[in-house]
Amino acid sequence: MDTLFNTSFESTPSPHTLPSVKLKAHTYELQESNVRLKLTICDTVGYGDQINKDDSFKAVVDYIDAQFENYLQEELKIKRSLVTCHDSRIHICLYFICPTGHGLKSLDLVCMKKLDSKVNIIPVIAKADTISKVELQRFKAKIIQELNTNGVHIYQFPTDDETVAETNSVMNSHIPFAVVGSTEFIKVGNKLIRARQYPWGTVQVENETHCDFVKLREMLIRTNMEDMREKTHTRHYELYRQKRLEQMGFSDVDSENKPVSFQQTFEAKRSNHLAELQSKEEEVRQMFVQRVKEKEAELKDSEKDLHLKFEKLKRDHAEEKRKLEESRKALEEDYLDFQRRKQQLATAHHTLTLGKSKKK
Repeated sequence: MDTLFNTSFESTPSPHTLPSVKLKAHTYELQESNVRLKLTICDTVGYGDQINKDDSFKAVVDYIDAQFENYLQEELKIKRSLVTCHDSRIHICLYFICPTGHGLKSLDLVCMKKLDSKVNIIPVIAKADTISKVELQRFKAKIIQELNTNGVHIYQFPTDDETVAETNSVMNSHIPFAVVGSTEFIKVGNKLIRARQYPWGTVQVENETHCDFVKLREMLIRTNMEDMREKTHTRHYELYRQKRLEQMGFSDVDSENKPVSFQQTFEAKRSNHLAELQSKEEEVRQMFVQRVKEKEAELKDSEKDLHLKFEKLKRDHAEEKRKLEESRKALEEDYLDFQRRKQQLATAHHTLTLGKSKKK
């Protein structure tokens, strides 16, 4: 990116030990002469670093869908500001391929297949100076063959405009572009150029005999930038918009395949929504009444149980009281009997004492 836009974005290296893929998006405002460009670069941090790579593409797809959703919500507002709002949709995906010479990885094919209906994909062979020219041509042919075999649709430069048709047609045959990037400058003659210095020689980034960097820059920035923006809006965003509106229940035709207006669809959905609300309200009301009845029955049962328990306790108390009363009476009778016997014993003793006294 630094080489492509001839600047320094001051990005920091990311670790390769992340448990999942994360997307880092940074927006920059570039200016060259009187031309200003608002550029958002989104980096897929940790992509392909996990042992299980099944969901590596999910974070990328979710991010692209999120930007589409933001644009759709802005578009559906009554007071829209599409001209002034920042369009964060992804217009181009540079998919870097390792220069192995053995073809694409399964992850590459799966990810590009998931993305080809959501974003313009340009496959790019990274570090092209690590592979010979003969191997590079075979590698390019193998990549295109595998993409076609697996039904992956990559971005093709448009050939319907006569002014750029010939150039774009030639450039389409160079895809995937084999590029080399460098932040270092060396002096060649009287000119400072971006290059990579090796013990065996120098790879000049902007030398078309060394790599395809200049071709990529021309096609990406100078020739087809507007076409990519237009294709994002007319194809990829339209597919997402159509899918989302269908999920919301909107359609261009009714059940009899007759045209239907947006207002009719809205009114029908509104009526259905109100009917559903009334139905749910009635259902909740019936549920409430049923629960009240159940609670009342439960309270009545509890009251009956309490009453039965109270009556039982009352009877038990009365029985206990009767038994205590009988015990009290029995004790009183025993006490009176004891007192009587005591009195009799005392009288008999007194009489016996008097008799002995008379004998003396």
